[in-house]
Amino acid sequence: MEVRKIDAAQLQAMFIAGAQLLDEKKQMVNEMNVFPVPDGDTGTNMSLTILAAAKEVEAATKVDYSSIAKAAATGSLRGARGNSGVILSQLIRGFSKSITEATENGEEIDTVVLANAFQKGVDTAYKAVMKPKEGTILTVAREIAIKALEMSLETADMNVFIESVLQHGYETLNKTPDMLPVLKEAGVVDAGGQGLLCILEGAARVIIENLQIEIKKPTVAPNEAAFAALKNFNTEDITFGYCTEFIATKNQGSKYEEESFKAYLESIGDSIVVVSDEEYVKVHVHTDNPGLALQKALEFGALHNLKIENMREQHSSIFNEGEEASSEPKKDLGFVSIAAGSGIADIMKSLGVDQVIEGGQTMNPSTEDILKAVKACHAEKVVVLPNNKNIILAAEQAAAIDEETKVFVLPTTTMPQGIAAMIAKDGHDGDVEELMEDMKEAVSGVQTAQITIAVRDTTLEGENIIDGEYLGMLEGRIVVHHKDLKVTFNELLKKMKEDAEVITVYYGEEITEEMAKDYQKDAEAIFEDADVELYHGNQPVYYFMISAE
Repeated sequence: MEVRKIDAAQLQAMFIAGAQLLDEKKQMVNEMNVFPVPDGDTGTNMSLTILAAAKEVEAATKVDYSSIAKAAATGSLRGARGNSGVILSQLIRGFSKSITEATENGEEIDTVVLANAFQKGVDTAYKAVMKPKEGTILTVAREIAIKALEMSLETADMNVFIESVLQHGYETLNKTPDMLPVLKEAGVVDAGGQGLLCILEGAARVIIENLQIEIKKPTVAPNEAAFAALKNFNTEDITFGYCTEFIATKNQGSKYEEESFKAYLESIGDSIVVVSDEEYVKVHVHTDNPGLALQKALEFGALHNLKIENMREQHSSIFNEGEEASSEPKKDLGFVSIAAGSGIADIMKSLGVDQVIEGGQTMNPSTEDILKAVKACHAEKVVVLPNNKNIILAAEQAAAIDEETKVFVLPTTTMPQGIAAMIAKDGHDGDVEELMEDMKEAVSGVQTAQITIAVRDTTLEGENIIDGEYLGMLEGRIVVHHKDLKVTFNELLKKMKEDAEVITVYYGEEITEEMAKDYQKDAEAIFEDADVELYHGNQPVYYFMISAE
């Protein structure tokens, strides 16, 4: 049956269906990442971004074009994670703005309006990226928009229009390896482009296959009675104060017994959820002593994604935070830093960071996360340290959104760069522009190396990398790969700048202090004239992070 128009309810369903399909396919998209390191997060970042948009779209109290479009733009903008998520949010932002302008002028969404919206999305996204590359999500989006404009002049039938545009999108995606040599060498297409097509294909199914997407009924107004009851709740009635969550990777040969582990957790807490498979154990428990739960888990595995929250403090802050913030004068300057690992976070705080956001390579914080941290600083001006190249765009987007605080983003790409920047702030008490220049100078003098592990076989720059090999990365490039961690460490250090005066080694969550001290001796032998400092970063993913200054 020919379809010539998309109504507001269908537009709502399309955003949700697109989010659902990408959420189903995100692992496939993750596995397309070129680098074989355990940070395959393009699918995850794009999925979380579009899910944030879908959540707002679902909750829209009015089902009209303008409300749905604005909800999608707002949700994706604040929920954007990673470079791919920020680019996706800009595509949605431009698309939504065009839809809003057209429909508020009395137009309905036909092929012409849809094509113009695609083009507006592409224009908006290209403006957000400093140096666009061919063979990426932007290329796929641009070609989709070009085809959409072409087809809008040929047909008014949405079925013909959408199928033709999608087909061209996949043809472009399959050409991305010819545009980016690194994709061809790794044998993959662009992950961001694939993620975008998952969203569009999910959305298209609403029209082409006439799928019925269940729309959750929005809550029109908050339940004031329930809110008042929560406000009057006595925090002393919380039996166990700390919500503790983590993942344990089972050690080889470990004797993990789920029932006995659950029984132990029940002896120290409640609200217990334990889910396990052959490799991992996911744990949630409310307890007054998180350390006991962690210590027990260490008997059979290594810990990841650790999160401990004081529930009594959280409850109080819900009602007191706004009042306290408004009653106290803002300080002049605050600092926000992203940090992966409790040790890195502690170092950042000791150097004067006001708000540390947990995140990094495997979990990029959203624009909303950064905005909340900026607000929590309660300062007139805030400097944000992303400490990861995939978080810079989200930080810059947060800076653009915040209208109350003057936000400065220092584009640090590694944790050691962020630490060097914070050390450089000592002695500054006024001019933030001058401080930013000194921080940039400090960052420019830091060389960063990292060691992680390959999670799949691939070929990069002519090197055959094997799943399970240790990867030595220098300034983001893989320069060493070997099956032995010690060999990787030593060979990587030999490639760092020889005239370094200070070598700082941050060891990760899977490295013991005894092991770390042994590696420190190797570093001292390689850099005989440098001071070699050792810190427990407790960072996930990277066994070691090393800076040379």
